[in-house]
Amino acid sequence: MERDEFVPPAPLKTAVLFIVFNRPDTAKQVFEAIRKARPPRLYVAADGPSLNRVGEVNKVATVRAICTAVDWPCELKTLFRDENLGCKDGPSSAITWFFSQENQGIILEDDCLPSQSFFWFCEELLDRYVYDNRIFMISGYNKMLEWPEANSTAKSAYFYSSLGGIWGWASWQRAWQYYDKNMSGIEELALSGFFEDLLGRSLGGVRRRQLLRANKEISSGQLDTWDYQWRYIRHKHSALACVPRKSLIANIGHGDDATHTRLNSPDRVVRHQMSAPFGPPVSKSPDRKYDKRFLGIGLHSKLKRFLSYWRFK
Repeated sequence: MERDEFVPPAPLKTAVLFIVFNRPDTAKQVFEAIRKARPPRLYVAADGPSLNRVGEVNKVATVRAICTAVDWPCELKTLFRDENLGCKDGPSSAITWFFSQENQGIILEDDCLPSQSFFWFCEELLDRYVYDNRIFMISGYNKMLEWPEANSTAKSAYFYSSLGGIWGWASWQRAWQYYDKNMSGIEELALSGFFEDLLGRSLGGVRRRQLLRANKEISSGQLDTWDYQWRYIRHKHSALACVPRKSLIANIGHGDDATHTRLNSPDRVVRHQMSAPFGPPVSKSPDRKYDKRFLGIGLHSKLKRFLSYWRFK
């Protein structure tokens, strides 16, 4: 569901990386959104099929055909793998390939359906923060869908976060160059109290435990993913993300075909439009209330108090 309309202020000039795999239905929807935005350069990266999965070769071929059907003035580049690299090496190597040719750009996976304003939101902020080493990421997804605290700043289209989601995002080569799929040095930083110093005691403690657990599971092969490493490196460099006041991305990948998100959730299929220009926040500090809600901090204790109240009512 897309809410409101959007009028582009100018033709899009920013390159887009589209990471796809084996889901024709979702890939087609996201490609149509890209097609409508008409980026001047489109990079399509696809992992190779898993040969032990019946029908996957045909699905992968179908997706590649869908996502290369460019019919607007556009330079198309492809990175099609013959072998299956998985969710750790596949996306991360695709992003590295992208930033080896672009200084900045927009990144979409095949289950992240953007509103049209997402593209221009990313483009405006990529240009605004191109030399600001404090900002590592522009996120298109707002986990709260619309964050109330952001409304307190009348003309602010977004706010800063120490977290930020990767369901539709943008960044720069200057930030991605630090990506480390091995999460080097995390044990030492954890022992030093780095995360608590950076994020505060409660938020930092949760994040430290989360990243340590992910690192252990990635190292042992239990978890095949690329994004925890990106989260870690952003913390390591004390970097921030810009998060839109309203979510500009709907995740349409929840279901049986998903790798990590099998349960469908209605509140994740809403995408908003916002009008350009996208005014910056007055506050230069990250929104700690949002970050805590992002990780679910405080919700459990509030629920317990609520249940306790009604139990003895």
